[in-house]
Amino acid sequence: MNARLGYGLAAVVLLLDQLSKYWIVSIVRLPERGFIELLPVFRLTYVENVGVSMGLLRAGSDLERWVLVGLTGAIAAAVAGWILKERGRQDVMALGLVLGGALGNIVDRIRLGYVVDFLHFFVATSSFWVFNVADAGITLGVLWLLIRALKAPERIEG
Repeated sequence: MNARLGYGLAAVVLLLDQLSKYWIVSIVRLPERGFIELLPVFRLTYVENVGVSMGLLRAGSDLERWVLVGLTGAIAAAVAGWILKERGRQDVMALGLVLGGALGNIVDRIRLGYVVDFLHFFVATSSFWVFNVADAGITLGVLWLLIRALKAPERIEG
């Protein structure tokens, strides 16, 4: 059953996301250190993100925080429903990535009031957003769905 695959992948993304955040906060103690240089183009940088993926749409109050929880919860519920209806294995996998990522960030927002971000790529003075495993799952899942949609043969009704 494809739904099991999608929900299973969502659970793996959620687990990896929460474990990586625990590791960063409690073991590496990145909040106390701020950042750790690893490569000339990559560092671990601690950010408490009060917005949605990669810092967009920042929530400046508790009301805005709970609105974001509600909106992302509604999106997660829609994706969970889509997984049940979807027949394409690859699409179910992409949706599982999106669902797991959404749930990972929802857990943070409910538990902490913000999302823990820590993966930071940059080139010279050009810095990319700081993100986490959940954001990566969402981004990869959406890109996968878009690529599949663009590559799909046109359906001709007639």
